[in-house]
Amino acid sequence: MQSKNIDYSIFFIVLSLVVFGMIMISSVSVYPSFKVTSLMVTKGVLSEPNNYFYLLKNITHVFLSFFLFAIIVKTPYSFFEKYAKHIFIAGIFSLVLVLFIGTTYNGAKGWINVPFLPFSLQPVEFVKFGLIIYLAYFLKKRRSQIADFYNGFLPYMFNFGIIMLLLILQPDFGSILICTPLVVTMFFVGGGNVKHLLVSAWVFMLFALSIYGLGKYEDVTDRNSFSYITERVDNFLADNQNAIRNKTINFQTEQGLIAIGSGGFFGLGFGKSIQKFGYLPEVEGDFIFSVIAEELGFLGIVFLVGLYLYVGWRGFLIAEATTDLFGKYVATGITTLILSQAFINIWVNLNILPLTGITLPFISYGGSSLLSLMLAIGVLLNISRTADYSKVENKIGLFRRNKVR
Repeated sequence: MQSKNIDYSIFFIVLSLVVFGMIMISSVSVYPSFKVTSLMVTKGVLSEPNNYFYLLKNITHVFLSFFLFAIIVKTPYSFFEKYAKHIFIAGIFSLVLVLFIGTTYNGAKGWINVPFLPFSLQPVEFVKFGLIIYLAYFLKKRRSQIADFYNGFLPYMFNFGIIMLLLILQPDFGSILICTPLVVTMFFVGGGNVKHLLVSAWVFMLFALSIYGLGKYEDVTDRNSFSYITERVDNFLADNQNAIRNKTINFQTEQGLIAIGSGGFFGLGFGKSIQKFGYLPEVEGDFIFSVIAEELGFLGIVFLVGLYLYVGWRGFLIAEATTDLFGKYVATGITTLILSQAFINIWVNLNILPLTGITLPFISYGGSSLLSLMLAIGVLLNISRTADYSKVENKIGLFRRNKVR
């Protein structure tokens, strides 16, 4: 039977993650807030420092995000199919624009200061959503040709290649890591040829090695825009070698692992983290997972990972149950985006991947990230209205009957 209501289970899980994020930011941002507001006092912007600077900004982000969500969840997702090309072109324009007027942070030029917005806009966060919309539109239009190398695979990858090239120019290694699995997953679900994906994997590896080589330098004066990517990879490889030899590793990675390890099974207790007091950089952003592990322990992070997996399961279920191809592909892309971002962030905190600057979905501090994710969730829940779950139940029933036989 086709559902007319949104998938409330996803809504309440996402709401729980956002509220949990606000609670954690209230815990981890005390020291960073005091530090940044003290600097603002010296510049004459504030009269006295405070401990709630990031919390107040996060509350603003949450308010704006749910305001946008309330609009999008009521907007038929066919609207995005109608304007898919315009959304994609706008995304390309924003990435070009950021190369000229963007501000640089941690080696990447990816932010634009927009008047009247309480945060710097990071266009790539919205470009990820726009890429999903356009690729879903493309897959639906070329459903019968997608398995063909020249008429399906090449133009599909060309569209992604434009975005990837602009991200390389920033450079933004983390966003490329997130976009790649969603592009591959959507291509596979859309009926693409797996052999073509294997070819693209080899090309991507050679390309990544080329970028790594371009960032190499012997003297600091030879350092270029790709060097920060090379440095992060080198630090990651050195950290793993040094960890085996019991030598000192990269400071940020080391502090994150100390936080995770000191949490143990049950954690130190909410608000009792030690690493958040100036030891662990980016504690309210990239490395909030480490503090969650420190304060709530192994049990806490298992529960957190379980929530992300539940959202992933429901998202893919919606993709399977919807009868519209465009909705199917968009739901697949959004679900893959959320899971990819969550696990890349977690793996960075665990030193399984190099530092990427990727936030933990719905939890880390970041206005653009939260706003774009709530936009995506609004569309996913809108698609869930059209889901025919009996279609999935029939498939499961057939599978079970065949298994019994």
